[in-house]
Amino acid sequence: MPSKLDALKSMTTVVADTGDMEAIGVFKPTDCTTNPTLILKAAQMPAYAHLVDEAIVWGKAHHAVASQVCDRLAVNFGAELTRIVPGRVSTEVDADLSFDIEGTVAKARHVIADYAARGVGRERVLIKIAATWEGIQAARILQKENIDCNLTLLFSLAQAAACADAGVFLISPFVGRILDWHMKATGETYTSETDPGVRSVRQIYSYYKAHGVATVVMGASFRNAGEIEALAGCDRLTISPQLLQQLSEAQGALPRRLDPANTADAPAKLNLDEKTFRFMLNEDAMASEKLAEGIRLFARDLRDLRAMVSKRLVA
Repeated sequence: MPSKLDALKSMTTVVADTGDMEAIGVFKPTDCTTNPTLILKAAQMPAYAHLVDEAIVWGKAHHAVASQVCDRLAVNFGAELTRIVPGRVSTEVDADLSFDIEGTVAKARHVIADYAARGVGRERVLIKIAATWEGIQAARILQKENIDCNLTLLFSLAQAAACADAGVFLISPFVGRILDWHMKATGETYTSETDPGVRSVRQIYSYYKAHGVATVVMGASFRNAGEIEALAGCDRLTISPQLLQQLSEAQGALPRRLDPANTADAPAKLNLDEKTFRFMLNEDAMASEKLAEGIRLFARDLRDLRAMVSKRLVA
């Protein structure tokens, strides 16, 4: 009998949420996504010391600062990942550029150019950007240059609708972090069907399909396999190695839960200018708090990565 992971792959593109190439080799996802936290963790693993060493040697030879070496390190990992997965690799723009349109665009262009220098075409890369108003507008510019974007830290329909308007290639709504907020706020426990994160992704998926939005919906940040099963049929799901392992060991039926033909409960079309977007996001305490928290956490791990690199540069 096929595993639930095999069943999921028959209806959803499975993406590995990790920088650990050994895990990717085991579970054979189509795509792979990373972030500063995952790169920081992977950079401290002996198996990938050569990728760090290369970036440090390059940095010393070019008198580069730590942020430039971190950029190269991220592309080092990404280029390696493109040799393992057949699809796309997401590389994240610095979290401290989350409110800087011009800075985000410049960083994305630099990352794409670095990939190109390694022989990796832009069709293999997604530029990962926080779904702030500024991030979404940066993505609008980049998409017109055929640089596809993955808008991350997405917690609300307002963010998803603005991404659709900007022609973003892919969004990553964060299921588990939405659940975390509601459990803390209410003290309640939730099933896979009542899970607020699952319901959020279902709403966004239905909105996109009902209104002919081409943007890919990729659920992310899962806390348990039940959340993943409840979103079977979603365009893509990015899953940690631990949950991929659980799904590969589980057997039994896995019914499709999301279907583009089933949009009866889709929300009405939203028309968002900047003022309306900011007000809607502010009215959603969960989304505004988790977006701010996510940027802070990614920025913290980016600072830690830069500090590690700085020590190596002067060693």
